[in-house]
Amino acid sequence: MTSIDRNRSPLAPVGRQTVEKAQPTVAPAVNTVKADSAKVTKQGGDTFEAGPARQVSASLLGGSKPKDKVFDGQFVGAGGQTFPPGTSLSDIPGVTPRNNPNPAKTVIYVNGIMTDKAGQSSDLQAIADKTNAKAIGIHNSTEGFISDLAQCVKDKLDKGTNPAVDTLADTVYSELKAGRDVHLMGYSQGGLITSRALKDVYNRLRIEDGLSKADTEKVMSKLNVETFGAAAATYPDGPKYVHYINNRDAVPTVTGLGGSVDPLTFIKKAGKDAVIHRFGDGGINLLKNHSLQETYLNHRVPFEQARNNQF
Repeated sequence: MTSIDRNRSPLAPVGRQTVEKAQPTVAPAVNTVKADSAKVTKQGGDTFEAGPARQVSASLLGGSKPKDKVFDGQFVGAGGQTFPPGTSLSDIPGVTPRNNPNPAKTVIYVNGIMTDKAGQSSDLQAIADKTNAKAIGIHNSTEGFISDLAQCVKDKLDKGTNPAVDTLADTVYSELKAGRDVHLMGYSQGGLITSRALKDVYNRLRIEDGLSKADTEKVMSKLNVETFGAAAATYPDGPKYVHYINNRDAVPTVTGLGGSVDPLTFIKKAGKDAVIHRFGDGGINLLKNHSLQETYLNHRVPFEQARNNQF
């Protein structure tokens, strides 16, 4: 059986933080840049050039110490409001599609590296518009490229604590125990976090609940999981998966499930009956090739359509 080294027991109770009534955390003001902006204004008034990308904080681009860590592992809802782990999903006002204030479905999204809360909020709106669902984020905070990369390595090795992993695992486990369906989306490191959290849930169901392998997979079949440019190479059986991989994106082709030609396929595991949609999009702009909003969401189709390989 796979062991878990998370500086906590794999049998830790769900919802470690009890919340009588969800209260949004007031976020500090952050200078941000729109995705189509050509210039960035830093604190102090200086400007510098910035290529097209998702929203990022000017403090990150300017090199000052990020203040994003306080949101690590928290839920992100409408208007950038944050809520502590353990908050019921029904108490979180999610981001809704611009043309539909009352969507019937909910998507839980985990972001990738070098993305502050403002950047994730931008992604959540794009996801809500694309899926016609309410989008709720679990925040994977950033402390800069080097620290984020080091955390990815630990996630790969299933070592150390990652608050986003814990929040996602607790949320999925409690929703499954309540008999509810769950729809997850993970991008870049967010896909790696999703993989790690799902393995935790799998082990909890086997150990805490004493379920057989077959019964565990049956319970986890209530999960719909979509990954985009994910850095994970293995996923547990049970959930229904759709993995999107741009063959011109180094993140999934080198660190994830691989491209159309991959000599290491035999050591990778996409999950039983997973659908992998590989495509080639982009040129020499490696950041755009990996972009959720500029590339991956353009190739995303409704989940059931994707499961039928209709792209």
